[in-house]
Amino acid sequence: MAPKIAPVQTSPGIPASTAVVVIGGGIVGLTAALTLAERGIPVVVLEKGRIAGEQSSRNLGWIRKMGRSAPDVPMSVASDRLWAEMPERVSADVGYRQAGIMYLARTEVEMAMHEGWLQSVRDLSLDSRLLTPSEIDRLVPGGRDDWAGGIHTPSDGRAEPTLASSAIAAAAMRHGAIIVENCAVRTLALTGGKVSGVVTEKGEIRCDNVLLAGGLWSRRFLGNLGVSLPTLPLICSVIRTAPMDGPTEIAVGGPDFSFRKRADGGFTITQRGGLGAPLMLDHLLIGRRYLPALRSQRHFLRISLGKDFFSDLALPRRWKGKGISPFERVRTMDPPTDEGLNAEAMHNLTAAWPVFEKAVIEDAWAGMMDITPDSLPVIGPVKGVPGLTIASGFSGHGFGTSPAAGQLAADLVTGASPIVDPAPYSLDRF
Repeated sequence: MAPKIAPVQTSPGIPASTAVVVIGGGIVGLTAALTLAERGIPVVVLEKGRIAGEQSSRNLGWIRKMGRSAPDVPMSVASDRLWAEMPERVSADVGYRQAGIMYLARTEVEMAMHEGWLQSVRDLSLDSRLLTPSEIDRLVPGGRDDWAGGIHTPSDGRAEPTLASSAIAAAAMRHGAIIVENCAVRTLALTGGKVSGVVTEKGEIRCDNVLLAGGLWSRRFLGNLGVSLPTLPLICSVIRTAPMDGPTEIAVGGPDFSFRKRADGGFTITQRGGLGAPLMLDHLLIGRRYLPALRSQRHFLRISLGKDFFSDLALPRRWKGKGISPFERVRTMDPPTDEGLNAEAMHNLTAAWPVFEKAVIEDAWAGMMDITPDSLPVIGPVKGVPGLTIASGFSGHGFGTSPAAGQLAADLVTGASPIVDPAPYSLDRF
C-alpha cells in the first residue's frame, strides 16, 4: 500500500508553450519548478502519474549530512538551510525538525567506519561527533543492546515525505507554475539537434529547456534518445506505526534497523541492513560498473530473480512520439512490500529498545530507488542534446538534499550562478 500524500489540485490541461518543462513531479522536480517560478520563469511540470507518487513520498524522511561523501556535503549543508526556511517559503508545515541523526555500531569494525568517515570530512566544519555507549544510553534511553559506540550529528533532521512535495507543488503553482498530472512525456521535440519542446500523450508543448527529473524512469527515457545513464533499482520496505511514546526525537540507524519519530506521533521503521535487489536486464548491461560497490555492500542486498525481470523486459526501450510510451503503461512504480524484511526490522528493533514491543503497525509500503555506481546523483546538462538538463540518480538521498538539488538544477537550466559546485554530479564522470 502506498502512503497517502496531501492532495493538490493540479491543472487539467497543457499549455501550448513555456520556457522550461520539468519531466517528473517528484520532490526534486517540484523544488526546481518552485525556484524557477519564484524567479519569474514560466515552467510546466509534467507527471505521468500523481505528484510524489513514487519515491518522493515513500522515503524515510531523513535530512542528513552524516555519512555522505565529502564532495556531496556542501549540497547537504545548503539543503539544511533551505529546509529550515521551507515552512515560511511554502506557507505550510512540511514536518521539518532539526532533531539530529545517530548511527550505531555493534562492532569495532563498524565503529572504525564511522571514525573513517569523520576523518574524511574533518575540514568541513560539521558538528558530527563519536559517541560512547554511555552517551548512547543517555541520548536514547531504555535500550538493552551492547553497543561499541556510535556517531551523532545534532544538526541533521527530518521532514515528512507525505507533506513536503504537496506543499512545494502548491507554492510553485501560487507563483505561476503549471503542474499537470497523468500526462506522460513520450520524448523530446528537437529542431536542429536542440530541444524545441516535448511530445506528451496530450500533445506537444514548445519550450527552450527541459529538466529531466524522472527518478528511476530517467534511464529509460534517455536510452530512447541514445544517452546512457547508469542507474539500477533497489527496493526499501517501510513500516509506519500508530502514535506511541518512543525513546527519543533523534532519528536512529542501527546496523539492522532504523527508526525516526513522525509528525503524527508514530514512527517510521525499516530494516537498514537489507534492501531488495530485483535482477533486471540492466544488471546484465551495466552491472560491471557496480562491482566495487557490490564487493563492500553485497551483504545488504537481497537479490532475487522473478516477475520484476519479466515485467521490466516487457516494457519497450525504443518507441516513437506517436506511440504509447512505457510511462503510460506504468503510471506508478509500486513494488510489493517485503514482509520478511519488515519482520526483521521489528525483531531487531525490539531487541534493542523493548518499548517498540508496544508498537502497533498501521501501514507498510515499499519504494524503488535509482542507484548510481557511486551513489551520487547526476545533475547537469546532457552533452549532445542542447537544452536538456538532468537531475536524477539520487540513490535514496534525494528527499534530504532536494531543496539544494532542485535549486542547482534550476540554476544550471537558466545559467544562474550555481548554489553549489556542480562538478561532482556531472554525467561525464561515468
